[in-house]
Amino acid sequence: MMNDCRIEGSANSLVSDTAAAVSGNLSDFPAVDMHVVEYTRTLIPDLPDWLAETERRAKQEEVPIIRKEAQGLLRFLLSAKQPKSILEIGTAVGFSAAFFEDCLGYNVPLITIEKVPARIKEAGQLFSERSELSMITLLEGDAAEVLDQLADAKRKFDFIFLDAAKAQYPVYLTKIRPLLEDGAWFVADNVLQEGSVAVSKFTVERRDRTIHLRMREFMNELFRDESFVSTLLPVGDGMTVSVYRRR
Repeated sequence: MMNDCRIEGSANSLVSDTAAAVSGNLSDFPAVDMHVVEYTRTLIPDLPDWLAETERRAKQEEVPIIRKEAQGLLRFLLSAKQPKSILEIGTAVGFSAAFFEDCLGYNVPLITIEKVPARIKEAGQLFSERSELSMITLLEGDAAEVLDQLADAKRKFDFIFLDAAKAQYPVYLTKIRPLLEDGAWFVADNVLQEGSVAVSKFTVERRDRTIHLRMREFMNELFRDESFVSTLLPVGDGMTVSVYRRR
């Protein structure tokens, strides 16, 4: 175990530095001073006009996308890791996949999975209209089934981003493991659920308790799995960042 800790030392240091550099040491989420959050957002680089328009339209349509401060964290992680292959679970309107490609110079193969027809149509239109997004492959269907198909095809990725149905996170975690390269980074978004994950289920609205319990299950499994070195960052609605080491 000591040897493993030394191997993972640089990754742990990098992730810890990320929390300080990007989130400005935001803590005690969700009780974060909004002045600090707003200031942090002003430090994030501007998007290209066409991508900013995609972001604006998604917000107008109330489609959940990665928050501004989370964009800062992801830009840092992608720059540090320089992945050769990316898998995204949860395309939505295609903003995050396009954002990843923008961060990496539009030359990294990226597979993204979506099952909602309206979002498939909108994302597909974005990917086809922008020639710089030619490295993106949109796979349609239930994410759990598509992940099984990718595993059967022996596909491997060195960066996986999860932002899909929150109640299915424990299922996705099981199916993601075979797809991870040794040393891959795994990032999961929206894990704090506006802070509700940190409190008792009895303080959560009854209709939200299934998601609460499933997210708790996901977090417990991820952090207890010795194949991962993980951290939880109070950025956006909470992100876990994990480094995978095959055992």
